[in-house]
Amino acid sequence: MPEGWEWDDTLFLGSAPYYRRGRLPYAPGLAELLAEVLTLDGRGRLLDVGCGPGVLALGLAHLFGEVVGVDPDGGMIAEAGRLAEEVEEPRVARNARWVQARAEELPAGLGTFTVATFGQSFHWMDRDLVAATVRDMLRPAGALVHISDLKTETLPLDGLPYPGVPYAAIGDLVGRYLGPVRRAGRGVLLYGTPSGEAHVFGRAGFSGPERYVVRGGQALERTCGDVVAWVFSTSSSAPHLFGTRRGDFEADLGRLLRETSPAGRFSERQPSTEVFVWREPSAR
Repeated sequence: MPEGWEWDDTLFLGSAPYYRRGRLPYAPGLAELLAEVLTLDGRGRLLDVGCGPGVLALGLAHLFGEVVGVDPDGGMIAEAGRLAEEVEEPRVARNARWVQARAEELPAGLGTFTVATFGQSFHWMDRDLVAATVRDMLRPAGALVHISDLKTETLPLDGLPYPGVPYAAIGDLVGRYLGPVRRAGRGVLLYGTPSGEAHVFGRAGFSGPERYVVRGGQALERTCGDVVAWVFSTSSSAPHLFGTRRGDFEADLGRLLRETSPAGRFSERQPSTEVFVWREPSAR
């Protein structure tokens, strides 16, 4: 887990209703890539660890016979169940199961899985413990897949119709309300979140990784409401952190967004998605 920080159950308190609207989706083609790389055929079981409101799990559900999403936040689990009911394919809702539990509480009697995914969630966990546990939960020749936005690319907004989202100014505004050090639940992240996942998965005995990039770059249009939802979807500015000053913060955020774009629209580009596939040891 992040150095100098301890997990608590307020990390994403109140963020679940804002997540799907606020967060940018993974790049189109992610499911197709995984279907090809992992030879998925609509059978098998998927374990999505730190599933949040189930966005990743539901996007991959058609590739498996069953998906199990695990997350410690009750609001996220409730939102995942709600979103599953909205999926047009009834089979998805029937085959999706949502479990409120910390990753450190696995295996939690959930059985074995063909694939385990971590969608931008692994850094919040006791990584060595969770990696070793998930390895033991994978069936022979199973795979662990670590998925995140590609952090090393710069996507220019030249030629797009609206201003970009003023991320730096939003960060300054959040800092004025919540302090200069990034908040995370009841604590702060003095040193940020950890990296070096390759060393962790290697210590756990996985082979790999195989690296893939699903290219983004598509032009997106965002509203003021979308940007507000993004702010409240993050652990560092979860709604509860503002306490009685939440209304003041929202008013200041609204003014900032209107000053940046009087039309109330922002241009953005779809981030690329980076995928690392690690194989269960027997697959070597």
